Amino acid sequence: MSGNTDSEFAVVGPQSFGMAVREFRYRRGLTQAQLADRAEMHRSYLSSLERGAYTEAMRHLVEACRVLGLEIVIRPKDGVV
Repeated sequence: MSGNTDSEFAVVGPQSFGMAVREFRYRRGLTQAQLADRAEMHRSYLSSLERGAYTEAMRHLVEACRVLGLEIVIRPKDGVV
């Protein structure tokens, strides 16, 4: 896990994004099928995200943040673990 605490992930690319999604899914006790259903996406797409699939959208997001000197951090909303 990367980031400052065990509840926070610094996203530097697709692998760290996927790790964060998978970790928080586990913490909430959800299967991939349950999360995919709630997020209205196909389970195989969620699986590829969790494995760190490199998508054009992710590439553009990470690159824009890099150029702007920004950091992407994934952490739970207040009170959510």
